[in-house]
Amino acid sequence: MPRATLSITLPEQVWVSDLSGRYPDAEFTVLAAMPADETGVGLVEIQAADIEPVVTTIDEYDSVVSVTILEAQPERALVQFETTEPLLILTLSEVGIPLELPITIVDSEVTVEVTAPRENLSELGEQLTQFGIPFDLVSIHQSIDTESLLTDDQYALLETAVAEGYYDTPRTCTLTGLAEAVGLAKSTTSEKLHRAEGKVMKAFLARDDATV
Repeated sequence: MPRATLSITLPEQVWVSDLSGRYPDAEFTVLAAMPADETGVGLVEIQAADIEPVVTTIDEYDSVVSVTILEAQPERALVQFETTEPLLILTLSEVGIPLELPITIVDSEVTVEVTAPRENLSELGEQLTQFGIPFDLVSIHQSIDTESLLTDDQYALLETAVAEGYYDTPRTCTLTGLAEAVGLAKSTTSEKLHRAEGKVMKAFLARDDATV
């Protein structure tokens, strides 16, 4: 399934975008986020040389319904908030893409990684444009789900081969040693290993062909 990396510029009207723009040296790492009726609830870790003015400014935004400081240190604070403008959460949820956390916002910029079918990624681009959220597609590649690609036996064989050092350089486990480790004949081990490696290599090359 394609995995895309997007660089997003959050709109100025979004409180965290405006706040991070006012304090460009601060880092806002969103650790948790979820929709709640018509609002969004989140947990953010804020790091800044002078944390107090950054945290106290959050209350100034009309779109922030509530703010709870869970932990505060001179250069770090853990804050739970509720906002009426969870644009990024809504945009992703409307096209059926979960928000992968954590994400870090610095000076209104955030980089997110999403895994979804290509049609969903296209819908996401349309939604971001509709909401007036500028973005750049940094990269897109096809991820390999080896557990679904291989049979249980093939996956276990490759896992054992890696653990025993069969793929190390220099190799610390011979094919004979691997066969003994998995309790199979050398010829059977060789055949099973070749089939498993073939599946992984074909999937890997197909992934590279899909890279943009």
